[in-house]
Amino acid sequence: MIYRLNIVIAISRCAILYRKRCVPSRPARFREKYESRFFFRNIVFNNSLLSKRHLARVTDVDATDTSNPNLNYGLVVDCGSSGSRVFVYCWPRHNGNPHELLDIRQMRDQHRKPVVMKIKPGISELAKTPEKASDYIYPLLSFAAQHIPKNKHQETPLYILCTAGMRILPESQQEALLEDLRTDIPVNFNFLFSDSHVEVISGKQEGVYAWIGINFVLGRFNHVHNDGEAVVEVNVPGSDQQEAQVRKRTAGVLDMGGVSTQIAYEVPKTVSFASPQQEEVAKNLLAEFNLGCDAHRTEHVYRVYVSTFLGFGGNAARQRYEESVIKNTATRNKLLGQRNGETADSPLLDPCLPADLQDEIGPSTQKLYLRGTGDFDQCRQILQPFLNRTNETLTSLSGVYQPAIEYGNSQFYGFSEFYYCTEDVLRMGGDYNASKYAQAAKSYCSTQWQTLRERFDSGLYASHADLHRLKYQCFKSAWMYEVLHSGFSFPANYKNLKTALLVYDKEVQWTLGAILYRTRFLPLRDIQQESLKAVHSHWRHSFSFVNNHYLFLACFFIVLLSIMLYLLRLRRIHRRTAQSCTPSSVPWLEEGLEQDGWV
Repeated sequence: MIYRLNIVIAISRCAILYRKRCVPSRPARFREKYESRFFFRNIVFNNSLLSKRHLARVTDVDATDTSNPNLNYGLVVDCGSSGSRVFVYCWPRHNGNPHELLDIRQMRDQHRKPVVMKIKPGISELAKTPEKASDYIYPLLSFAAQHIPKNKHQETPLYILCTAGMRILPESQQEALLEDLRTDIPVNFNFLFSDSHVEVISGKQEGVYAWIGINFVLGRFNHVHNDGEAVVEVNVPGSDQQEAQVRKRTAGVLDMGGVSTQIAYEVPKTVSFASPQQEEVAKNLLAEFNLGCDAHRTEHVYRVYVSTFLGFGGNAARQRYEESVIKNTATRNKLLGQRNGETADSPLLDPCLPADLQDEIGPSTQKLYLRGTGDFDQCRQILQPFLNRTNETLTSLSGVYQPAIEYGNSQFYGFSEFYYCTEDVLRMGGDYNASKYAQAAKSYCSTQWQTLRERFDSGLYASHADLHRLKYQCFKSAWMYEVLHSGFSFPANYKNLKTALLVYDKEVQWTLGAILYRTRFLPLRDIQQESLKAVHSHWRHSFSFVNNHYLFLACFFIVLLSIMLYLLRLRRIHRRTAQSCTPSSVPWLEEGLEQDGWV
C-alpha cells in the first residue's frame, strides 16, 4: 500500500506541474502611458531660432518625478574661489543602446526650479582650519539629501570637485582639506562616495567638462544625423581604422571672463607639430577621452584642445593696459620734463575710452587723469602688443600652441564677455558679423559721453548694463575683437560664431560635463541587467512552450520506473517465500521431529 500511495502522489505532482507549465499565463498588463518614455521631454533645437539671449527651446521643463523608481540621481559640488554650489542631476534608466549616452538633466523641484544651493566663502578660506571642511560642506549635502529619495542615496554618486581657489593653495593644504572630506562625509551621508570622488581639478579638466556640457545640451553627441546637419570627418584617436569616421560636427567654446579667456574645440584630424618642443607643450593642451560606456567602441572618442589664458579676461586686460599707461607716461614725462596726465587740466588722451569721458587711474601716488578720444581702430592697434603673439606657426595668445581650425567647417559659441560686448550696449548678440560689429563699435566709441549717458538714462541699453559697462565698452569691444581675430586668428569673414548668455534658457555649467564623463560607464550596468532579463525571459518562454512536453515525458518515465521497481521487489519477495518451502528442507524437519520423540 505504501508503494502504491507513493506512485499516486508522484503522478499527481507531475500532473499539477505539467498543468502549471503548459497552461499559458495571463497576458501582462500594459505599462503606464509614460513609463517607457524618457522622464524628461525631448528638447528640440533649431539653429535658425537662436535668439539674442539664449538658444530657443520649444518645450517646457517639468518638475522631477521623485516617485519614479527608474530614475537615478547624481551630485556634483563645485568648490570655486568665491563659494561652493551643489548641483543635483537625474536621469532615467539607460535604454540599453550602447551607442547612446545617459540622458542626464538637472533636477527640478516641485516649483520647476533647478535644485541648486550655494554657500560662501570658498572652501580655500579654510586652508588654516582644514578640520572644518566637512562642516563647511554639510549644508550643501544635507540640502541635496532632502531632494533625493532616501532609498536612492546609496546608489547616488557624489563628486566634490575644486577649481581655481584651491589650485593656488600649497599641495599640503589642499590635501588636508580633501582628507577631512574623505573621512567625515561617509559618516554623515550614505551617498556613493569614494576617495577618488573628491579632488582638485585642473583648468584643462574644467575646460573639457565645459565643452562636454555645451555639446551635450546641443545634441552633438547624438550621431544619428539628419540631412542638412553639419558633419565632419574624424580621425579617431587610438583607432586602427584607416578610414575617417563621419559624425555630427561639435561646437567649439569661447569664454572670456573678467580674469581669463578660454578656448576649447574638437581637433578632428591628426595633429602635426612644428617642433619637438611644440609637441611637448601640446600634450598638456590636448585631451583625448571616450564618453561612451564601452572602451572598445570609438564613436564617442574625442580629441579636444583646451587652453586657458590668465590675464586675458576683460577686466584683467584693462588693468594690464592701465599699468602700462602709467609706467610709460611716467617714463616719458621724466625724460621730456613734462607733466602730461598728472592734472585734470592736462589729461592724457585715451583712444580706448568714449569721446570726452573723464577718468582717473592708478594709486594716489601715481594718479593719472584720462580723457577719451573714442578711436576704435587706434585702440585696437594699441592693444595688439598685449596679445603677446609670436611669429611661430600654429600659435595664439602668448605664443601658446593652437591646432589648426577648419574655419570652413566649424562652429563656435561665445559666452560671457563675448556676449556682453556684443549685446549689452551694441544689441548685436547672436550671430556674429565682424564687419557689422566693428562698425557698431566705432560708432559707439566716437559718440560723446554725454550722449551715451542720456541714452543709458532713457533705457536704450540692456537692463543689466551699468555705468561701468558704458565706460569700458569701447576698450572691451576692441579687446574682444583683437583676441578673436588677432589672437585666435579667426578670419574677419567667419560666419559661424554665435554669442549667447544661456542655452535652452539656462546657464550650462561645467558640472554637467563632469557628471557625464564620470558616470560614462554606468550604462553598462543597465545594459547587462537588460541582457540578463532578456536571457531569463527567453529561457522561461522556451521552457513554457517547448520543454514542458519533455518535462511531462520525464515524469511519465519516472512513474513507469517506479512501477517497474515495485514489481521487481514483489518478485524478489515471492522467490524468498518459495525457497523457504522447498523439499530439501523436509528431511531436516523430520529429523528434528524424530529426535524429539514425536515419530
